[in-house]
Amino acid sequence: MNYRHSFHAGNNADVVKHSLLIALVRALQLKPSALTLIDTHAGCGIYDLEGDQAQRTGEAAQGVLRVFADPNPLLDDYRSAVQAVNEGAEPRLYPGSPRILAQHLREQDALILNEKHPEDAYALRGAMRGTPAAVHERDAYELWLALLPTRTPRGVVVVDPPFEQTDERARITATLAAAHRKWAHGVTVIWYPLKDRATHDRWKQQLRKLGIPKFLNVEHWLYDAEQSDIRNGAGLFIINPPYAFTQDLPPLLEALRAVLAPEGHRGQISAQWLRD
Repeated sequence: MNYRHSFHAGNNADVVKHSLLIALVRALQLKPSALTLIDTHAGCGIYDLEGDQAQRTGEAAQGVLRVFADPNPLLDDYRSAVQAVNEGAEPRLYPGSPRILAQHLREQDALILNEKHPEDAYALRGAMRGTPAAVHERDAYELWLALLPTRTPRGVVVVDPPFEQTDERARITATLAAAHRKWAHGVTVIWYPLKDRATHDRWKQQLRKLGIPKFLNVEHWLYDAEQSDIRNGAGLFIINPPYAFTQDLPPLLEALRAVLAPEGHRGQISAQWLRD
């Protein structure tokens, strides 16, 4: 599955991913010690929802625009993050994970971004101008391992690939295993699209064999029955999530399910520990 982000900015998968990412960082920042935030597949940093690529799919209408039409206060933090790049107006620009992470930096925190595609890396540097972010242009999986353990006592690695390569899941699995050996206490967030349950269940079985003890799986299935040949949803694997995050997660997930359910479908969103 090819998932080039400029075509999908602000869609339902972004809403879930960025809502949970904000909640996760805020939970970690309840402690004063410094955080290093690393985004291995950073993309362009910011996206024009009225641009040709976003307009070609129109996916923001079923994602961020739905949230802006919904009054649920549990989604206020997400709305604020989007409004921050639109000067409080209705969303025309959409912040990718780099801009959202930059908004939540404290003075003691660090932000490291990586984007291998030269054109996207150039756009990323422009989007992050004026922030303290360091931008790299390297292989994502090489950088992921090279930067561990982080220089600060705690850190978060966000892995958000476009799934352009057929071996993407295998590379994630292998790199995660090596990363956990180097940095067992670190927090890792891995985003993935959901096309069919069989493929996903096979991958989860492979990940269970890694023996990582605190391995949370958030799955968001949009439709009440699996649809063929389309994206059925998306999910996150979160390694070592803090207690404050997991405790506050159920009502946030329900708010996301309700606002993003396609017409005629209830949808399903769940968080379960991945265990042997």
